Amino acid sequence: MKERFLSRAWELERSASIDTYLKLGGYKALDKALKMSQDDIIEEVKKSGIRGRGGAGFPAGIKWGFIPKTTDKPKYLVCNADEGEPGTFKDRYIIERDPHMLLEGIAIASYAIGAHFALIYIRWEYVEGAKILWNAIKEAKERGFLGKNILNSGYDLEIVVHRGAGAYICGEETALLESAEGKRGQPRIKPPFPPTFGLYGCPTLVNNVETLASIPFIIDKGGEYFASIGVEKSTGFKLFAVSGHVKQRGVYEKPMGYPLKKLIYEDCKGIIEDKKLKAVIPGGTSTPPLTAEEIEDVVLSYESLQEKGSMLGSGAIIVMHEDTCMVNIAKKLADFYSHESCGQCTPCREGMPLLRNILTRIEQGDGEEGDIPLIINICEGILGRTLCPLGDAGALPILNYVKKFKEEFESHIKEKKCPFRG
Repeated sequence: MKERFLSRAWELERSASIDTYLKLGGYKALDKALKMSQDDIIEEVKKSGIRGRGGAGFPAGIKWGFIPKTTDKPKYLVCNADEGEPGTFKDRYIIERDPHMLLEGIAIASYAIGAHFALIYIRWEYVEGAKILWNAIKEAKERGFLGKNILNSGYDLEIVVHRGAGAYICGEETALLESAEGKRGQPRIKPPFPPTFGLYGCPTLVNNVETLASIPFIIDKGGEYFASIGVEKSTGFKLFAVSGHVKQRGVYEKPMGYPLKKLIYEDCKGIIEDKKLKAVIPGGTSTPPLTAEEIEDVVLSYESLQEKGSMLGSGAIIVMHEDTCMVNIAKKLADFYSHESCGQCTPCREGMPLLRNILTRIEQGDGEEGDIPLIINICEGILGRTLCPLGDAGALPILNYVKKFKEEFESHIKEKKCPFRG
């Protein structure tokens, strides 16, 4: 894919301004959409095959179709900008470098479902991003792209920015909705689901930043064109945030199906100090790691990574070289997920701190015989037994670290020290 869309303006001066966006053809897709029927817009999104870019990978067009056509309640659109997964920072680039692309996508999606109020729920730490969005909304309203009677179409839309309070759990859509309503950010019991019972008990569409930012392209070029990019059921282009032990970290826009090894060794210029690759986290810390051998034939698609026992997730790729201690990595994950657990579900609330304590002991040289099967037992006791995916997000990767790098865990326990620290 030679053409860039999501990242096309990132290197331009004043890329966040509306003038820059308009020069690149911005808001033409909104003008086109407002002349289409709501059903036709949703059909184009279905044709595109785009799947949610926040991590779950659910087909966006199908999700839009779940919003009831007729209801006596108002409809809402909520943009999930609570990008809290370690290693994930691609939505931040969209927000800070091309906010109008996101606003246009929100406006099109809101019109398609019949919503007149949209909310951007942005993580607390994105202070600059929130300021940029507030200014972009102001610019768009002044030019007639938001607010009352948008582009003389008779359609009204207000967008507000709501800052979260720094909780990873609020990236889960129902916890996000609870937080947006002023309550404690805890996942809801499902069903009912947000499309019928979301914000304030009303029909609500919740989509990720990158998903919504892709909508103007789909409407402008057509769903079939978007679907022609990528592979199988993984269509279109996607942003990949690459960090860790690579020479050139950053956010890369690639067509779905792009070889993972090519991204690491060609686009990212290889491993720092030319060391050997040991493992790769392919989609954020909630996804199981892949060994160097496993990535040989992996492409960046939902299907390819699923075949390897992992997930595309949010597209956050973390690369680790040969000197990385996997016990330390597993312990850091347990630290994070135990801290971020909302405490609502017993397996997650009790299990994650227990994993953290055991892994801390092993790393410090105080591991005991029986710790490895105990870790496996605790992980299996968490998996599939919590209200939201956070329990699985912590337990599944740790389970895979233990199974794929068992010899390192055994070495820590037997030698009573970390072999990577001497």
